Amino acid sequence: MSRIVILCVFVLVYFLIEYYVFQVVQLLTVKSTPLITRWVWSSYWLWVVLMITGFALYTQLDAKMYAGLRVFISALFFINLIGKLFASLVLLGDDVRRLVSYLSQFVISNEDPQIAGRTAFIGKAALLTGVLPMMGLSFGILSGAHDYRVRRRDVYSPHLPKAFDGIRLVQISDIHTGSFFNKTAVRGGVDLINQERGDMILFTGDFVNNQSDEAKPYLDLFAKVKAPLGVHAVMGNHDYGDYHRWDSMTEKQQNIKDLHQMHRYMGWNIMLNENKIITADGESIALLGLENWGAGRFSKYGDMSKTYEGTQEIPYKILMSHDPSHWDAQVLSEYPDIDLMLAGHTHGMQFGVEIGDFRWSPSQYVYKQWADLYQKGTQSLYVNRGFGFLGYPGRIGILPEITVLTLKRSTS
Repeated sequence: MSRIVILCVFVLVYFLIEYYVFQVVQLLTVKSTPLITRWVWSSYWLWVVLMITGFALYTQLDAKMYAGLRVFISALFFINLIGKLFASLVLLGDDVRRLVSYLSQFVISNEDPQIAGRTAFIGKAALLTGVLPMMGLSFGILSGAHDYRVRRRDVYSPHLPKAFDGIRLVQISDIHTGSFFNKTAVRGGVDLINQERGDMILFTGDFVNNQSDEAKPYLDLFAKVKAPLGVHAVMGNHDYGDYHRWDSMTEKQQNIKDLHQMHRYMGWNIMLNENKIITADGESIALLGLENWGAGRFSKYGDMSKTYEGTQEIPYKILMSHDPSHWDAQVLSEYPDIDLMLAGHTHGMQFGVEIGDFRWSPSQYVYKQWADLYQKGTQSLYVNRGFGFLGYPGRIGILPEITVLTLKRSTS
Protein backbone atom coordinates (compact mmCIF):
# COMPACT_ATOMS: atom_id res chain seq x y z
CA MET A 1 0.00 0.00 0.00
CA SER A 2 1.45 3.37 -1.05
CA ARG A 3 2.27 6.10 1.44
CA ILE A 4 -0.41 8.40 -0.04
CA VAL A 5 -3.13 5.77 0.44
CA ILE A 6 -2.06 5.21 4.06
CA LEU A 7 -2.15 8.95 4.73
CA CYS A 8 -5.60 9.26 3.15
CA VAL A 9 -6.94 6.40 5.26
CA PHE A 10 -5.47 7.97 8.40
CA VAL A 11 -7.03 11.36 7.63
CA LEU A 12 -10.40 9.70 6.95
CA VAL A 13 -10.32 7.82 10.27
CA TYR A 14 -9.29 11.01 12.06
CA PHE A 15 -12.18 12.92 10.43
CA LEU A 16 -14.66 10.24 11.52
CA ILE A 17 -13.40 10.51 15.12
CA GLU A 18 -13.85 14.28 14.99
CA TYR A 19 -17.35 13.90 13.55
CA TYR A 20 -18.24 11.45 16.32
CA VAL A 21 -16.99 13.82 19.03
CA PHE A 22 -18.88 16.70 17.38
CA GLN A 23 -21.98 15.23 19.04
CA VAL A 24 -20.63 16.63 22.31
CA VAL A 25 -20.59 20.12 20.79
CA GLN A 26 -24.13 19.64 19.56
CA LEU A 27 -25.30 18.51 23.00
CA LEU A 28 -23.69 21.42 24.81
CA THR A 29 -25.03 24.06 22.43
CA VAL A 30 -28.60 22.76 22.17
CA LYS A 31 -29.95 25.60 24.34
CA SER A 32 -27.64 28.30 22.97
CA THR A 33 -28.70 31.13 20.68
CA PRO A 34 -28.32 30.55 16.93
CA LEU A 35 -25.44 33.03 16.81
CA ILE A 36 -23.46 31.27 19.55
CA THR A 37 -24.25 27.88 18.07
CA ARG A 38 -22.95 28.89 14.64
CA TRP A 39 -19.82 30.41 16.20
CA VAL A 40 -19.04 27.31 18.31
CA TRP A 41 -19.73 24.87 15.46
CA SER A 42 -17.64 26.88 13.01
CA SER A 43 -14.77 27.11 15.50
CA TYR A 44 -14.83 23.36 16.03
CA TRP A 45 -14.61 22.52 12.33
CA LEU A 46 -12.01 25.23 11.73
CA TRP A 47 -9.88 23.53 14.37
CA VAL A 48 -10.37 20.18 12.62
CA VAL A 49 -9.24 21.70 9.32
CA LEU A 50 -6.18 23.20 11.04
CA MET A 51 -5.26 19.81 12.54
CA ILE A 52 -5.54 18.04 9.18
CA THR A 53 -3.59 20.81 7.45
CA GLY A 54 -0.92 20.66 10.15
CA PHE A 55 -0.65 16.88 9.74
CA ALA A 56 -0.26 17.24 5.97
CA LEU A 57 2.35 19.97 6.48
CA TYR A 58 4.25 17.75 8.94
CA THR A 59 4.66 15.03 6.33
CA GLN A 60 6.21 17.52 3.88
CA LEU A 61 8.50 19.54 6.16
CA ASP A 62 12.22 18.82 6.03
CA ALA A 63 13.18 17.04 9.26
CA LYS A 64 16.52 18.84 9.49
CA MET A 65 15.45 22.38 8.64
CA TYR A 66 12.14 22.43 10.51
CA ALA A 67 12.79 20.09 13.44
CA GLY A 68 11.29 22.46 16.02
CA LEU A 69 8.15 23.15 13.98
CA ARG A 70 7.64 19.43 13.38
CA VAL A 71 7.85 18.77 17.12
CA PHE A 72 5.26 21.49 17.77
CA ILE A 73 2.85 20.22 15.10
CA SER A 74 3.16 16.58 16.13
CA ALA A 75 2.67 17.43 19.81
CA LEU A 76 -0.44 19.52 19.10
CA PHE A 77 -1.93 16.85 16.85
CA PHE A 78 -1.13 14.06 19.34
CA ILE A 79 -2.65 15.91 22.31
CA ASN A 80 -5.79 16.75 20.34
CA LEU A 81 -6.16 13.16 19.11
CA ILE A 82 -5.75 11.65 22.59
CA GLY A 83 -8.37 14.02 24.00
CA LYS A 84 -10.83 13.14 21.26
CA LEU A 85 -10.22 9.41 21.72
CA PHE A 86 -10.98 9.65 25.44
CA ALA A 87 -14.14 11.62 24.73
CA SER A 88 -15.13 9.01 22.15
CA LEU A 89 -14.92 6.29 24.80
CA VAL A 90 -17.61 8.03 26.83
CA LEU A 91 -19.81 8.42 23.75
CA LEU A 92 -19.21 4.80 22.78
CA GLY A 93 -20.19 3.64 26.26
CA ASP A 94 -23.38 5.67 26.02
CA ASP A 95 -24.11 4.21 22.57
CA VAL A 96 -23.77 0.70 24.00
CA ARG A 97 -26.16 1.62 26.82
CA ARG A 98 -28.69 3.03 24.35
CA LEU A 99 -28.41 -0.04 22.13
CA VAL A 100 -28.99 -2.41 25.06
CA SER A 101 -32.01 -0.34 26.08
CA TYR A 102 -33.40 -0.47 22.55
CA LEU A 103 -32.93 -4.23 22.26
CA SER A 104 -34.54 -4.76 25.67
CA GLN A 105 -37.60 -2.80 24.56
CA PHE A 106 -37.73 -4.78 21.34
CA VAL A 107 -37.75 -8.13 23.19
CA ILE A 108 -39.90 -7.26 26.20
CA SER A 109 -42.34 -4.58 25.03
CA ASN A 110 -45.13 -4.97 22.52
CA GLU A 111 -44.79 -1.31 21.57
CA ASP A 112 -42.42 0.05 18.98
CA PRO A 113 -38.99 0.45 20.63
CA GLN A 114 -37.50 3.91 20.82
CA ILE A 115 -33.80 4.79 20.82
CA ALA A 116 -33.06 6.99 23.82
CA GLY A 117 -31.42 10.32 23.08
CA ARG A 118 -28.17 11.54 24.61
CA THR A 119 -28.37 13.63 27.75
CA ALA A 120 -26.49 16.84 28.56
CA PHE A 121 -24.77 14.93 31.35
CA ILE A 122 -23.16 12.61 28.79
CA GLY A 123 -21.97 15.61 26.83
CA LYS A 124 -20.38 17.18 29.89
CA ALA A 125 -18.85 13.86 30.94
CA ALA A 126 -17.33 13.36 27.48
CA LEU A 127 -15.99 16.93 27.46
CA LEU A 128 -14.35 16.50 30.88
CA THR A 129 -12.94 13.08 29.95
CA GLY A 130 -11.37 14.57 26.84
CA VAL A 131 -10.05 17.76 28.41
CA LEU A 132 -8.30 16.17 31.40
CA PRO A 133 -5.76 14.08 29.42
CA MET A 134 -5.16 17.04 27.11
CA MET A 135 -4.31 19.20 30.13
CA GLY A 136 -2.06 16.49 31.54
CA LEU A 137 -0.20 16.00 28.27
CA SER A 138 0.25 19.76 27.88
CA PHE A 139 1.66 19.97 31.41
CA GLY A 140 4.04 17.12 30.60
CA ILE A 141 5.48 19.16 27.74
CA LEU A 142 5.68 22.51 29.51
CA SER A 143 6.97 21.16 32.81
CA GLY A 144 8.07 17.53 32.54
CA ALA A 145 10.20 17.55 29.39
CA HIS A 146 13.19 19.23 31.04
CA ASP A 147 12.51 18.66 34.73
CA TYR A 148 15.83 16.88 35.21
CA ARG A 149 16.17 14.78 38.34
CA VAL A 150 19.43 13.56 39.84
CA ARG A 151 19.05 10.03 41.20
CA ARG A 152 21.74 8.68 43.50
CA ARG A 153 22.37 5.03 44.22
CA ASP A 154 25.12 3.05 45.97
CA VAL A 155 26.17 -0.14 44.19
CA TYR A 156 27.98 -2.74 46.31
CA SER A 157 30.25 -5.54 45.14
CA PRO A 158 32.85 -7.77 46.80
CA HIS A 159 34.84 -7.71 43.55
CA LEU A 160 35.50 -3.96 43.50
CA PRO A 161 39.20 -3.21 44.08
CA LYS A 162 39.98 -1.02 47.10
CA ALA A 163 41.47 1.68 44.87
CA PHE A 164 38.05 2.21 43.28
CA ASP A 165 35.98 2.10 46.49
CA GLY A 166 33.82 5.25 46.34
CA ILE A 167 34.29 6.03 42.64
CA ARG A 168 31.34 8.05 41.31
CA LEU A 169 29.86 7.22 37.92
CA VAL A 170 27.47 9.67 36.26
CA GLN A 171 25.21 7.95 33.76
CA ILE A 172 23.11 9.67 31.10
CA SER A 173 21.15 7.97 28.37
CA ASP A 174 18.73 8.53 25.47
CA ILE A 175 19.50 12.18 24.76
CA HIS A 176 17.58 12.19 21.44
CA THR A 177 18.84 15.57 20.22
CA GLY A 178 16.43 15.45 17.28
CA SER A 179 13.49 15.92 19.66
CA PHE A 180 14.73 19.00 21.51
CA PHE A 181 12.91 22.32 21.19
CA ASN A 182 14.36 24.31 24.12
CA LYS A 183 18.14 24.69 24.02
CA THR A 184 18.22 26.83 27.17
CA ALA A 185 16.53 24.08 29.17
CA VAL A 186 18.91 21.45 27.75
CA ARG A 187 21.84 23.66 28.78
CA GLY A 188 20.47 23.54 32.33
CA GLY A 189 20.56 19.74 32.19
CA VAL A 190 24.18 19.77 30.99
CA ASP A 191 25.08 22.09 33.87
CA LEU A 192 23.50 19.61 36.30
CA ILE A 193 25.61 16.79 34.86
CA ASN A 194 28.81 18.75 35.38
CA GLN A 195 27.80 19.91 38.84
CA GLU A 196 27.86 16.29 39.99
CA ARG A 197 31.63 16.16 39.29
CA GLY A 198 31.58 12.45 38.49
CA ASP A 199 34.85 10.60 38.20
CA MET A 200 33.60 9.13 34.94
CA ILE A 201 30.60 9.93 32.75
CA LEU A 202 28.94 7.10 30.85
CA PHE A 203 26.40 7.61 28.06
CA THR A 204 24.36 4.54 27.17
CA GLY A 205 23.13 5.37 23.69
CA ASP A 206 20.53 7.07 21.48
CA PHE A 207 22.20 10.43 20.89
CA VAL A 208 19.87 11.06 17.92
CA ASN A 209 16.48 9.89 16.68
CA ASN A 210 17.54 8.84 13.19
CA GLN A 211 20.06 11.14 11.49
CA SER A 212 23.40 12.41 12.71
CA ASP A 213 22.60 15.95 11.50
CA GLU A 214 20.05 16.24 14.31
CA ALA A 215 22.92 16.53 16.77
CA LYS A 216 24.80 19.40 15.10
CA PRO A 217 23.10 22.25 17.02
CA TYR A 218 23.96 20.56 20.32
CA LEU A 219 27.52 19.31 19.79
CA ASP A 220 29.26 22.29 21.39
CA LEU A 221 26.84 22.16 24.32
CA PHE A 222 27.43 18.48 25.11
CA ALA A 223 31.16 18.91 24.48
CA LYS A 224 31.15 20.75 27.82
CA VAL A 225 30.40 17.48 29.62
CA LYS A 226 33.72 16.50 31.22
CA ALA A 227 35.08 14.05 33.79
CA PRO A 228 38.59 13.15 35.09
CA LEU A 229 38.36 9.56 33.80
CA GLY A 230 36.65 10.63 30.60
CA VAL A 231 33.24 10.55 28.95
CA HIS A 232 32.50 7.17 27.37
CA ALA A 233 29.59 6.28 25.11
CA VAL A 234 27.91 3.44 23.22
CA MET A 235 25.40 3.29 20.39
CA GLY A 236 21.66 2.87 20.93
CA ASN A 237 19.14 1.41 18.49
CA HIS A 238 18.19 4.85 17.12
CA ASP A 239 21.80 5.81 16.40
CA TYR A 240 22.05 3.47 13.40
CA GLY A 241 19.33 5.17 11.36
CA ASP A 242 17.36 1.94 11.08
CA TYR A 243 14.03 3.82 11.27
CA HIS A 244 14.84 6.20 8.43
CA ARG A 245 14.40 5.59 4.70
CA TRP A 246 17.84 6.03 3.11
CA ASP A 247 18.55 6.39 -0.59
CA SER A 248 21.33 3.82 -0.32
CA MET A 249 23.19 1.65 2.15
CA THR A 250 26.26 3.81 1.51
CA GLU A 251 24.36 6.88 2.73
CA LYS A 252 23.26 5.05 5.85
CA GLN A 253 26.77 3.86 6.66
CA GLN A 254 28.10 7.39 6.16
CA ASN A 255 25.50 8.65 8.62
CA ILE A 256 26.81 6.21 11.24
CA LYS A 257 30.42 7.26 10.59
CA ASP A 258 29.43 10.92 10.91
CA LEU A 259 27.82 10.20 14.27
CA HIS A 260 30.97 8.43 15.48
CA GLN A 261 32.99 11.46 14.44
CA MET A 262 30.61 13.77 16.31
CA HIS A 263 31.24 11.83 19.50
CA ARG A 264 34.98 12.29 19.00
CA TYR A 265 34.48 16.00 18.30
CA MET A 266 32.80 16.33 21.70
CA GLY A 267 35.66 14.48 23.36
CA TRP A 268 33.48 11.44 24.03
CA ASN A 269 35.08 8.01 23.68
CA ILE A 270 32.66 6.09 21.46
CA MET A 271 33.07 2.40 22.27
CA LEU A 272 32.25 -0.01 19.44
CA ASN A 273 32.35 -3.54 20.85
CA GLU A 274 35.53 -2.79 22.76
CA ASN A 275 36.80 -2.36 26.29
CA LYS A 276 39.04 -0.08 28.26
CA ILE A 277 41.11 -1.01 31.32
CA ILE A 278 41.21 1.70 34.00
CA THR A 279 44.05 1.47 36.52
CA ALA A 280 44.64 3.22 39.86
CA ASP A 281 47.19 2.39 42.55
CA GLY A 282 48.12 -0.82 40.80
CA GLU A 283 44.51 -2.09 40.65
CA SER A 284 42.17 -2.23 37.68
CA ILE A 285 38.57 -2.28 36.59
CA ALA A 286 37.27 -2.85 33.05
CA LEU A 287 34.78 -0.71 31.13
CA LEU A 288 33.06 -2.60 28.30
CA GLY A 289 31.19 -0.75 25.57
CA LEU A 290 28.79 -2.90 23.53
CA GLU A 291 26.99 -1.78 20.40
CA ASN A 292 23.21 -2.12 20.53
CA TRP A 293 21.94 -5.59 21.39
CA GLY A 294 18.25 -6.01 22.13
CA ALA A 295 16.08 -9.06 22.61
CA GLY A 296 13.30 -9.75 20.14
CA ARG A 297 12.90 -7.45 17.14
CA PHE A 298 15.58 -4.94 18.12
CA SER A 299 18.92 -4.80 16.34
CA LYS A 300 21.84 -6.93 17.45
CA TYR A 301 24.93 -5.04 16.34
CA GLY A 302 26.68 -5.94 19.57
CA ASP A 303 29.37 -8.60 19.71
CA MET A 304 29.74 -9.55 23.35
CA SER A 305 32.63 -11.98 22.87
CA LYS A 306 34.67 -9.30 21.10
CA THR A 307 33.74 -6.69 23.70
CA TYR A 308 34.68 -9.01 26.57
CA GLU A 309 37.97 -10.25 25.12
CA GLY A 310 40.97 -9.23 27.24
CA THR A 311 39.03 -8.49 30.43
CA GLN A 312 38.89 -12.03 31.80
CA GLU A 313 41.42 -11.38 34.56
CA ILE A 314 40.04 -7.98 35.60
CA PRO A 315 38.18 -8.40 38.91
CA TYR A 316 35.43 -5.78 38.34
CA LYS A 317 33.67 -5.16 35.04
CA ILE A 318 31.20 -2.45 34.01
CA LEU A 319 29.21 -3.09 30.83
CA MET A 320 27.47 -0.32 28.88
CA SER A 321 24.68 -1.91 26.84
CA HIS A 322 21.79 0.26 25.66
CA ASP A 323 18.93 -2.23 25.89
CA PRO A 324 18.16 -3.67 29.38
CA SER A 325 16.71 -6.84 27.84
CA HIS A 326 20.32 -7.82 27.13
CA TRP A 327 20.86 -8.45 30.86
CA ASP A 328 18.42 -11.38 31.07
CA ALA A 329 18.98 -12.57 27.52
CA GLN A 330 22.76 -12.95 27.64
CA VAL A 331 24.67 -11.27 30.45
CA LEU A 332 23.33 -13.17 33.45
CA SER A 333 23.62 -16.59 31.84
CA GLU A 334 26.85 -16.23 29.87
CA TYR A 335 28.85 -13.55 31.67
CA PRO A 336 28.43 -14.00 35.44
CA ASP A 337 31.54 -11.87 36.07
CA ILE A 338 29.93 -8.69 34.64
CA ASP A 339 29.44 -6.89 37.93
CA LEU A 340 27.47 -3.87 36.72
CA MET A 341 25.53 -3.26 33.53
CA LEU A 342 24.26 0.20 32.60
CA ALA A 343 21.34 0.57 30.20
CA GLY A 344 18.62 2.98 29.08
CA HIS A 345 16.27 2.58 26.11
CA THR A 346 12.88 2.32 27.86
CA HIS A 347 12.40 6.01 28.86
CA GLY A 348 9.96 4.53 31.38
CA MET A 349 7.65 5.22 28.40
CA GLN A 350 7.80 8.85 29.61
CA PHE A 351 4.64 8.16 31.60
CA GLY A 352 3.97 6.65 34.99
CA VAL A 353 3.85 7.16 38.73
CA GLU A 354 6.74 7.21 41.18
CA ILE A 355 5.97 7.84 44.83
CA GLY A 356 8.59 6.73 47.32
CA ASP A 357 9.34 3.07 46.64
CA PHE A 358 6.19 2.66 44.55
CA ARG A 359 6.89 2.68 40.83
CA TRP A 360 4.48 2.04 37.95
CA SER A 361 4.63 2.58 34.21
CA PRO A 362 3.20 0.81 31.15
CA SER A 363 6.86 0.11 30.40
CA GLN A 364 6.86 -2.65 33.01
CA TYR A 365 4.54 -4.74 30.83
CA VAL A 366 7.13 -4.67 28.05
CA TYR A 367 10.42 -4.75 29.95
CA LYS A 368 11.14 -6.81 33.04
CA GLN A 369 13.79 -4.25 34.03
CA TRP A 370 12.61 -0.79 32.97
CA ALA A 371 13.92 1.78 35.49
CA ASP A 372 16.34 2.09 38.42
CA LEU A 373 18.53 -0.53 40.13
CA TYR A 374 18.15 -4.31 39.85
CA GLN A 375 20.34 -6.95 41.47
CA LYS A 376 20.80 -10.68 41.14
CA GLY A 377 23.49 -12.25 43.25
CA THR A 378 26.58 -10.07 42.90
CA GLN A 379 25.47 -8.68 39.53
CA SER A 380 23.69 -5.34 39.20
CA LEU A 381 21.81 -3.55 36.45
CA TYR A 382 20.88 0.11 36.38
CA VAL A 383 18.30 1.32 33.83
CA ASN A 384 18.38 5.07 33.29
CA ARG A 385 15.03 6.75 32.52
CA GLY A 386 16.58 8.89 29.80
CA PHE A 387 17.71 12.49 29.45
CA GLY A 388 15.55 13.37 26.45
CA PHE A 389 12.30 12.22 24.91
CA LEU A 390 11.01 10.63 21.72
CA GLY A 391 7.64 10.95 20.00
CA TYR A 392 5.63 12.75 22.65
CA PRO A 393 7.82 15.77 23.54
CA GLY A 394 7.22 15.61 27.26
CA ARG A 395 7.13 13.44 30.35
CA ILE A 396 4.43 12.73 32.91
CA GLY A 397 5.54 11.16 36.19
CA ILE A 398 8.68 9.55 34.74
CA LEU A 399 11.01 12.54 34.61
CA PRO A 400 14.34 12.94 32.76
CA GLU A 401 17.22 11.51 34.71
CA ILE A 402 20.86 12.06 35.56
CA THR A 403 22.14 9.06 37.50
CA VAL A 404 24.94 9.17 40.06
CA LEU A 405 26.21 5.72 41.03
CA THR A 406 28.72 5.37 43.83
CA LEU A 407 30.58 2.06 43.68
CA LYS A 408 31.37 0.59 47.09
CA ARG A 409 33.33 -2.44 48.10
CA SER A 410 31.46 -4.99 50.22
CA THR A 411 32.81 -7.93 52.17
CA SER A 412 30.23 -10.39 50.84
